Amino acid sequence: MKYLVATFNIEAEADLLEASRDLLADGAAQAGFETFEETEQGMDAYVQKELFDREALDAYIADFPISDAHITYSIQDAEDKDWNQEWEEQGFEPIYVADQVVIYDAKHPELYTDTSNRPDIIEIGIEAKLAFGTGNHETTRMIISQLLQMPIKTKRVLDCGTGTGILGLTASKLGAKEVVGYDIDEWSVENAKHNALLNGVDNMEVLFGNSSVLNHISGVFDVVMANINRNILLDDMRLFRSVMNTDATLILSGFYEEDVPVLLEKANELGLHETARHTDNNWTCLVLKVRS
Repeated sequence: MKYLVATFNIEAEADLLEASRDLLADGAAQAGFETFEETEQGMDAYVQKELFDREALDAYIADFPISDAHITYSIQDAEDKDWNQEWEEQGFEPIYVADQVVIYDAKHPELYTDTSNRPDIIEIGIEAKLAFGTGNHETTRMIISQLLQMPIKTKRVLDCGTGTGILGLTASKLGAKEVVGYDIDEWSVENAKHNALLNGVDNMEVLFGNSSVLNHISGVFDVVMANINRNILLDDMRLFRSVMNTDATLILSGFYEEDVPVLLEKANELGLHETARHTDNNWTCLVLKVRS
């Protein structure tokens, strides 16, 4: 398959550069990009030629969430090789969350330190093509940390935009009765199913599609998780609310602290109120409950 490489240049204050990279990667992924390499000036990103959506990329950059960041890019043919395979071959170091969960690269067990002396630790093996979804990102870690603080046993859990399935797998390992996940990316759906099998998780169903799949799922959920960008959260929050039971918890992340007011305004319209908030490197996680 033929790839293009986009070289992105980000002009931003030093304290905004990392945040700008993360947001740009999120937007570029929506335009078809699948592998990212950090550079001093910004980042390089790789996309299959036939999947590149230039219009979506340009629209995202034009409405970039950080107004003080200026982004330009150039596109050229990439060297003919499998960039995802190269990332997979490198593997990733084990990631510990709150010293209670460890996420390790199932393809590279040699990178994982033996934890047989820690019977209390929850181990999750992941085979991932991209770093987002391994637990390495602040938003993923914050949601996992929040799950560790909640009574998950016997709960029915929904994982919106499941990716590698890491959040749903964590919920299952914490004792959830049933987990349902969905993703708009077909490969992610298959990867999440594969990771569930790797971890011996048999109570997690993964569906292909966007939030409209919720119209075809019966019953309601005790916990709803969504680690997606701000605009999609605003568009989909009403559907999330429609599948929550009267005492359900909604956990949202994938956005920055400055996005909180508009998200809370939407939540308030839907009868939800904030019960907790976590921030990490300006990334934010909101915990919402149905207003009694």
